[in-house]
Amino acid sequence: MGQEGLPRRWPLMGRASQLDKFDESLEDPRVRGFIVLGPRGAGKSRLIEECLKRAEGAGRRIGRAVATAAAASIPLGTIAHLLPAEADLSDPVTGFASVARLLSRPGTDPAPLVIVVDDLHLLDVTSVVLLRQLMDVGVIFLLGSVSSAEPPGAAVAALLCGDSVQQVKLVDFERSQVEELLEQVLGGYVGRNTVNQMFAASGGNPLYLRELVTGAMTGGILSCDGELWEMAPGRLPGTRRLTDLLRSRLSTASSEGRDVLEALALCEPLSVAQLTADAEPRTLDELERAGLIVIGRERQRTAVRLAHPLYGEVLRADITTIRGRKTLLRHLSLLERSGARRREDAMRLATYRLAATGTADPALLMRAAALAIHTRAYTNALSLLRAVPEEWHGVQYRLLLGKALYEAGEFEQAETVLSQAAALAGDEQETLFVTGLRVQNLIWGLGVSQRTVREVIEAARHRVASPSGHQVLTATEAAGCFALGEFPRSLALCSRLPLDSGPGPDVMTWLIAVTTTSATLAFLGRCEEAVTWARRATSVSAAVDAELYSMTTHEAAHQSILMLALTESGHLAESRTVGEQAYRTLAQGLPSPEQRLLAFQLGRTAWLAGHPGQARRWYAELVRAARPYTAILLPLALSGLAASAALQGDLQAAEAALTEYDRLTCAVHIPEERLGVAWLHAVRGELSQARAVLTAAAQDARERGQIAFESVLLTDLVRLGGAGEAAERLAEIAEATGGRFHRARAHLAAAWAEECPDRLLTAADEMETIGADLLAAEAACVAAGILRQAGDSRRAQAAALRAQLLAARCEGARTPALTTGGSATRLTRRQQEIALLVSQGMPRKDIAEQLGISVRTVDNHLQRIYAELGITTRRELATRLNGVVPSARHSTRSRREVGGP
Repeated sequence: MGQEGLPRRWPLMGRASQLDKFDESLEDPRVRGFIVLGPRGAGKSRLIEECLKRAEGAGRRIGRAVATAAAASIPLGTIAHLLPAEADLSDPVTGFASVARLLSRPGTDPAPLVIVVDDLHLLDVTSVVLLRQLMDVGVIFLLGSVSSAEPPGAAVAALLCGDSVQQVKLVDFERSQVEELLEQVLGGYVGRNTVNQMFAASGGNPLYLRELVTGAMTGGILSCDGELWEMAPGRLPGTRRLTDLLRSRLSTASSEGRDVLEALALCEPLSVAQLTADAEPRTLDELERAGLIVIGRERQRTAVRLAHPLYGEVLRADITTIRGRKTLLRHLSLLERSGARRREDAMRLATYRLAATGTADPALLMRAAALAIHTRAYTNALSLLRAVPEEWHGVQYRLLLGKALYEAGEFEQAETVLSQAAALAGDEQETLFVTGLRVQNLIWGLGVSQRTVREVIEAARHRVASPSGHQVLTATEAAGCFALGEFPRSLALCSRLPLDSGPGPDVMTWLIAVTTTSATLAFLGRCEEAVTWARRATSVSAAVDAELYSMTTHEAAHQSILMLALTESGHLAESRTVGEQAYRTLAQGLPSPEQRLLAFQLGRTAWLAGHPGQARRWYAELVRAARPYTAILLPLALSGLAASAALQGDLQAAEAALTEYDRLTCAVHIPEERLGVAWLHAVRGELSQARAVLTAAAQDARERGQIAFESVLLTDLVRLGGAGEAAERLAEIAEATGGRFHRARAHLAAAWAEECPDRLLTAADEMETIGADLLAAEAACVAAGILRQAGDSRRAQAAALRAQLLAARCEGARTPALTTGGSATRLTRRQQEIALLVSQGMPRKDIAEQLGISVRTVDNHLQRIYAELGITTRRELATRLNGVVPSARHSTRSRREVGGP
């Protein structure tokens, strides 16, 4: 969508309560006016226009006036055109009475005239007096607005006083309202980082938000990849109108106040003490009263910031180079004289000096870069590191640069830098740091084989002598094995480490090992143990600063592992709550590794819950964030996106995701990635191919010891008609692991295979308790079909109603079990497959070719299907199964393209 696709007038959102209050006020004969108050850009005029439409719709007479500063100099200059021509206002007393009489004379509408005046504070005194008198005698109903940024004057007070005037105050939008508005305007999902940026930049102000979106669209910075609207990182583009509005707002500051604003634009936040070194306290007070700055406590000091993020953009654009340099040097001097004792002061010193002079002390640059990496300001870190002279390019420098390059997605460059650091490492500690970061880059960035990772670790072992150093390398190797899908080996390596004794002095190594242990146990089916370890890691990491070299030491990363453990143990609602809370706490801006991990877990949990809409959105977020990270996360995200889109019936989106998936050249693939291919087949009605894909993937997972993946794949095999093949193995998994979710899957498979309605309904109970709504709906639907065939119409109806209620939670998901479940026992597996293909609009000849049978056989099956279902046409079949008329064109993407057998 280009700028031309944006609506000229944005939808009025978040104002339903105010509109309801206006409707009530208009109908209440005791109410004489309705006044909207709020800051500039809050949507006062937009709300008044909507109120005006409602008044016109109610048949009320309307009069409009525009209050301006120029008209205020003329008595009645704003409303003169609304007054009867024959009214004589030479005598105010008799004149006002005649206006009231003429406006309410016989033959006119007895309902009060609705007079609309924007910016009531600009009215002249005569107009105010006349309007108030007309309101009091019930001749007019005043609909107006007042800017809360203006000091309340006598005119406004006169019009607002009394119980007969209703007032509503508009406030800026909350984040959720900004998200809703953006998605309605843009016509699709909007990335959470983009929502965060837009919300932070606009402050929730509707006018600012509109101008930001318009500027981003015009500049080509806001774009959609077919699934998600996302904004490129960097400066927020506004419009000339927005810039003019902000400049006008800032121009109210005095000369001394402007100096304060410019200092904040370049250096915020600043303490009150720093600012009052140059400015009088009254200046800060004036700026605060004018709403240009905010003053509040931040840890141990009183900090001052600009009241709006966009003020800084406009101020910086207007500051000359010489003036900016002078301001930076002034505050650099103040910061140095204060001792620069805070941790973030190193970054401030380096940034100020670099911006002002083009150079800085190398040691200071290194400290500042380390802090920038710690706070995930990777672009800033790279700028600082590139200013470090070459003679300082030792191991520590290369560690910092390698980390920053890795986070920026420059994996080849990162490997070059880190391999140089490995060669230069002079002691054990440097070797361990370099090895940990290098392994992380090799696996998560470059996607190399386990062999390469082991070679790097073995090379490090020869340079490490202490037992604690070898424990670090063991933890590093275990984490690498887990990332590459070698779960049994990963757990075996973790078992060599003394984890039960607690963190000890090397907290980071303990956290890496415990995180790996928890995740590995979860995927091996030992879910309760996984939850215990994940909770231990989270409690420790909450009190520890993340180290330079590993994302697995960050608390949010542990929250993602806790999510995994909770999901696998069958606590889907708690898992989702943990993940969403953790995601909200992460810094805004560029996606971080922790955000990517959480997005994956949130998407996977939503998929297992049977909520394809939520899953699709999270996977779309992950695809956008993970495109540089092709090694592990992108294949999973694309597969999940394809499966979710297919379940919603969006085959085009599913195929697009799988096309991108097929182009990936990753060394690492896991069996669960086959879900996207399987469900595309299934939704097309190609159940044989779907079952073949799932069977092969489940066998692959079993051979690798990946029990969690195998269990998911076998459960989907059950749902697509393979209960007989999957039930025994799912029972073995449940017996071996004892996990709640694994037991529920085994019970579902057994009930489905036995076609036992009572057991199916019990399985639906279990799945609903777990939070797996779609599995519960499918079980109830199949049970309803069995009961209906058995002639138990009462219980069948109850089961069908339950299935319908459960399916309503599943965001439009349509699966073969839901579409044919009610007829499951009347149709054979082959007939179900043919019925689904016919309902998708596939010609009989193509069905015969795909299934390897004759057209005559297809016709015979079709006749039996029609007879069993009591229908006679393809249209009726499609309506019965899909609720839609069959498409005239059936997708013909080849088996090879979707990875079929």
